[in-house]
Amino acid sequence: MSAEDLEKYETEMELQLYREYRDVVGLFRYVVETERRFYLTNHVDLDVRSADGEVYFEVTMSDAWVWDMYRPARFVKNVKVVTFKDVNVEELAKTDLEVPTD
Repeated sequence: MSAEDLEKYETEMELQLYREYRDVVGLFRYVVETERRFYLTNHVDLDVRSADGEVYFEVTMSDAWVWDMYRPARFVKNVKVVTFKDVNVEELAKTDLEVPTD
């Protein structure tokens, strides 16, 4: 497979992922961003923890969708993320749920 073929494949996968996102975003209430993943979810708990003077975040989600083009199944029943990096949790407003059509 050439570099050009690989780039074309990845571009097609990203477009397919965006289309899936557009189709499912209206089903979810929250957006959660971590340093590694982007999630849509209907339930999220964010706990700030500390151990040995270090602060970390424990994020628990249920009924989630994961933005990851390499996952064969993006719908996940339960997710638990532990990270020392920033976590962003936003509740989607009704107007945010309307994705413009192309």
